Amino acid sequence: MALIDVVKCEVNDKELVYKFPSDDLRIGTQLVVYSGQTAFFVKGGKILDQFESGTYTLKSENIPLLNKLINIPFGNNSPFKAEVWFINQLAILDSKWGTATPIQLEDPKYDIIVPIRAYGQYGLKVKDPRLFLETLVGNMTSFSTEKVSSYFKGKVMSQLTDCISCKIVQDKISILTINSHLIDISQYLRQAICADFEKYGLGLEDFTVMSINVPEDDPSFTKLKEAKDLAARLKITGKDVYQVERSFDILDKAASNEGNGNNMLNMGVGLGAGLNIGSQVGTLSGQIINTSLTPPPLPQSTIFYLVINGQQQGPYDINTITTYITNQQINADTLVWKQGMSSWAKISTLLEFVHLFNCPPPLPIV
Repeated sequence: MALIDVVKCEVNDKELVYKFPSDDLRIGTQLVVYSGQTAFFVKGGKILDQFESGTYTLKSENIPLLNKLINIPFGNNSPFKAEVWFINQLAILDSKWGTATPIQLEDPKYDIIVPIRAYGQYGLKVKDPRLFLETLVGNMTSFSTEKVSSYFKGKVMSQLTDCISCKIVQDKISILTINSHLIDISQYLRQAICADFEKYGLGLEDFTVMSINVPEDDPSFTKLKEAKDLAARLKITGKDVYQVERSFDILDKAASNEGNGNNMLNMGVGLGAGLNIGSQVGTLSGQIINTSLTPPPLPQSTIFYLVINGQQQGPYDINTITTYITNQQINADTLVWKQGMSSWAKISTLLEFVHLFNCPPPLPIV
């Protein structure tokens, strides 16, 4: 094979790595490195001399590491074998990404899980060409931007779910309004995933989330919109007014049923049925109005159980147990349990009774 006089690689934005097709070189060969490129001499899998952009006439003096390894004979036209690799350091800005299947996310405002899809694009650039050549390329003869995108797409998607979930929970972003936060989410994701690129000598030039969407016919999305509408009504009208509105909705349904009763009356069922339905509607109306205008019933008292003489006793209300403690029928070590407790505990540790054991005893009767 003839010795090579010129070694170069035309700039190509579709290839990040190019290996010159011949390794038959000689002293005096010209090496041309275009702007945005870095060239390396490689011998036996070991990366040796490095050249930035410019034109070089190869001499033993400007390839000292290679010369030391193979001891190139002195003089012009001395032949030697070495691989020449070119690394393209131009920014590649049109790498696309997207979710192959929906991501299940829980809306932080309404606690409803909905499936979302997301897509966008990112840009990358070789920042450390030597590290890139050592860690990612290996023995491949070329490395296209398509291969890089395919490799890193999996890494991007593996972090996407966690990153978006953390961001919307942290900022309390509802999925219904998530597209108004795409710039903040894009910046957050870029910071989160850039480390995965840097360890291969790559820099993440940009990362953009172009859209996050939910299928509008999905039942969970419909439920989410209904929850938002309900929250908006409660905020505008207030809880009490909303309850009254709901009460009148019930009255409307009852009136509809009364209309059905009138139809039955017309068919000969009799006046009594119609009057009975009207009475029921009046009673229901009174109950609803009373419910909306009167306070709710008092909460039921807590029920306690005791261990006395090794046997479970009860149920007792708080007044009964207070009397037992006052009369010294039970002491601070008596075991007690109520609903919500995971196990029995000494009665003196419960908030309801602790004050009864920290006060002085009653004065003796004289």
